[in-house]
Amino acid sequence: MKKRHEQKLIILSLLLLLCFNMPLLLIFDSSVSVMGIPLIYVYFFSLWIFSILISLLVIKRYYE
Repeated sequence: MKKRHEQKLIILSLLLLLCFNMPLLLIFDSSVSVMGIPLIYVYFFSLWIFSILISLLVIKRYYE
């Protein structure tokens, strides 16, 4: 794997570490809901899907 692809995945990991940190999670821990789903679940799963998609894009470019 090229060095810049590794760097992109490391940056993504660090960003996710910050986003899943407790002080940031507590911001979204409220009684607000989106279409009946609590806001913290929407935040958590949207970050999870975002990280999967970004990782997929980085790894696909590696194999091209």
